[in-house]
Amino acid sequence: MKYLISFVFLMLSTAIAFAEDRLTAAVAAIDADVVFIRHALAPGVGDPDHFTLENCNTQRNLDSVGRQQAAQIGAEIRRSKTRFSEVLSSEWCRCKETTELLGLQQWSTFSGLNSFFQDYAEKSDVIERLVQKLNNLNPGVTLMVTHQVVIRAATGQSVASGELVAFNTRSKETYKVQIRLMMRTTPSCTNSE
Repeated sequence: MKYLISFVFLMLSTAIAFAEDRLTAAVAAIDADVVFIRHALAPGVGDPDHFTLENCNTQRNLDSVGRQQAAQIGAEIRRSKTRFSEVLSSEWCRCKETTELLGLQQWSTFSGLNSFFQDYAEKSDVIERLVQKLNNLNPGVTLMVTHQVVIRAATGQSVASGELVAFNTRSKETYKVQIRLMMRTTPSCTNSE
């Protein structure tokens, strides 16, 4: 009887742990090879008129809530069973900071994830680079930290700051993932970018 109770407890614990691992469940549900994540909360819309890619002071950046959000999302991803073969970020500072705060592994910037919301990057160039990358992924699952407009163009999904979308590049299936966070304030950013 003890063994039966122990077995049932173990099975329930495993089921509960898997249920809470929303990312792994989403990736498995559609056999995703990409997970897109929109950068963490960066209040405002778009970027200032004096934007330059090389200068973070000329860009819309994460605030303290956005930094907390990125760190908590990273902790949840690290607790999940999902491991990434590659981690890529837009060249925008808010995406690079989000990626850094996720604390996952080595990562690099990729211009095929840059925002074309205000035409600071040419949409056709960004999409062409992204499509080339999606057609030539490393084996495994690739994490792409980017912007709302890029995620919508690639997947058809609109996402809030910090939301993830699992994506299967072969079937084009998507699965939206919201990771539950323990935030002091609940960010809600519904701007276009």
